Amino acid sequence: MPLLARTVAAPVAIEISAGAVSGLAPLLADGRISAAGEVAIAVGPGQGESIAETMRESLPKASLFQVEGGTLDSAQNLIARLRSKFYDAVVGIGGGKTLDVAKYAASMTGLPFVAVATNLSHDGIASPVSSLESHGRKGSFGVHIPIAVFVDLDLVRTSPARHTRSGIGDVVSNASAVGDWLLAARERGEAVDGLAVSFARSAAEAVMNRSDGLDSDQFLSVIAEGLLLSGMAMSVAGSSRPCSGGCHEISHAIDALYGSAGLHGEQVAVGALFASYLRDYPVVATMDRCFRLNGLPRVPDDLGLTADEFTAAVLEGPSTRPDRYTVLEHLDLDAEQMRKRVDAFIETFAH
Repeated sequence: MPLLARTVAAPVAIEISAGAVSGLAPLLADGRISAAGEVAIAVGPGQGESIAETMRESLPKASLFQVEGGTLDSAQNLIARLRSKFYDAVVGIGGGKTLDVAKYAASMTGLPFVAVATNLSHDGIASPVSSLESHGRKGSFGVHIPIAVFVDLDLVRTSPARHTRSGIGDVVSNASAVGDWLLAARERGEAVDGLAVSFARSAAEAVMNRSDGLDSDQFLSVIAEGLLLSGMAMSVAGSSRPCSGGCHEISHAIDALYGSAGLHGEQVAVGALFASYLRDYPVVATMDRCFRLNGLPRVPDDLGLTADEFTAAVLEGPSTRPDRYTVLEHLDLDAEQMRKRVDAFIETFAH
C-alpha cells in the first residue's frame, strides 16, 4: 500500500490565553498524563515557584525541584533527582533555560514533559531540541517534544519586555534559516522538508507582518504561536535546520567568544539581518522594519560589540555547526573580505 500521509508528533494540549495556567492542574489530575498526580515540577527563578505553589492543593503528591541555569550539569542533576523516585511526568515552569533543562531531563528519563512558559524568549517552548551550555559552549540536544504546552499571557505581560522581543527575534530568524536551507539544497543537493519549511516560514511571516505592539494580546498570541510552529517545524524536520542557519551560527559564536552579548533572540536577530543582507534576501527589508518597530538589536553596536568583534564571531560561526551549510560557508570569505561586508552592513542599517 502506498504511503498516503505521515504522522507528525505534536502536543496533545496547547493553551495560549490569559489565565491559561489555571488549566494545568486539572489536566495533570484527570488521568491523561498522571493518574495520581505524582509529577515532578521543575521551576526556575522568578514566577515558577509561585505558580507551583498554587497547584499544591490539587496536586499534593507533586515534588518541587529548583533548576538553576541552562547547563548540561544542571540537567544531569535534575535527572539524578528524577531517578530517585517514580514520577508520571515532568512539568517545567519558567523561561527558556528552565524549560530546556527540564525537557532534556524528562527525555533522558523517558517521562512525558509538560511545558509552562512564563515568557516568550525563544522557540524552545515546544521544540524537540534542548540548548544547553557545557564547557563554555552551547550544544543542541535532541529530545522529545512536550506532551502539553501552556502559555499564560498574564504571566507573559509581567515578564520583562526584552524577553518578548527576544522571542520575536528567534521566530523572525526562521526566514533567514529557511533561506540558508534552500541555499544548501541548490548548492549541495541537501534534502529540504517542505512541511517544515511551511511551518517555519509561516511563523516568521506572521510575526514580521504585524503592526501592533507588545501591549497587544493578539500580537503576544501570534508570537507564542510562532514559537510553537517553530518547534513543530523542527519536529517535522528531525533537526533544528528550518529554524537555525547562519543566524544561529553567529549567535553561538558570540556566546563562545564573548559570553553572551545579549539574549539568544537578540543575537539571532542581528545574525539573521546580517545573513539575509549577505544573501541579498528580499525579506531583509521586512525583517528590518519588524526589528525597528519592536525595538530589537539590528547591528553589532546594539549588542555592545565592535565591528571587529562581530567580524570575529561571523568568521567563527561555521565552526559551531560543522555539518551545516549556510551563506557563511557558501561565501567562505577571509577576514579582510568579511570585515568589508560587516562595515557595509553597519553603514546600511545603523541609522
